[in-house]
Amino acid sequence: MKNILGWIRDLGIAIVIAIIILIFLKPIIIQQESMQPNFYENDYVITSRQAYNLFGNPKSGDVIVFKSELIDESGKNKYLIKRIIGLPGDEVEIKEGFVYVNGEKLEEDYIKEQGVSGEMAKMTVPKNEFFAMGDNRGNSRDSRDPAVGTVKKKDIVGKVVIRLYPFNKITVF
Repeated sequence: MKNILGWIRDLGIAIVIAIIILIFLKPIIIQQESMQPNFYENDYVITSRQAYNLFGNPKSGDVIVFKSELIDESGKNKYLIKRIIGLPGDEVEIKEGFVYVNGEKLEEDYIKEQGVSGEMAKMTVPKNEFFAMGDNRGNSRDSRDPAVGTVKKKDIVGKVVIRLYPFNKITVF
């Protein structure tokens, strides 16, 4: 009887820990190439679900996972991973192959290739929304694409806080 009670106690503790982890963290397997060279397909990352509820607002440069209006093969909304480029009220434009925020050219050492193809007229990021782009600008459906658009704060799943796999690239962000 004592063994059974100990087993039930251990199982209960494990369930409580799992629930707490799932409330605060969400594991994601990356299934796209839009964030190369920083994240690759099949990288396993952990997002903090509570990062912006407990530790402040999203900032430029944060890598986030959000629920988009795009539909995946199973008919569900697709989750995307992108980097925040513009905050609410920022003016974002793309000209001469570079991204400008509030009239200043972004210095982006994290992107795959310098320069962006195409132009985008100046737009102001709406309140409670964010302008997000992939680091692989030539292969990214992001806020430049009307089908994705700006990211509403309510659609942000979380901030990427750690890459767990591949093991030789474990990184805390």
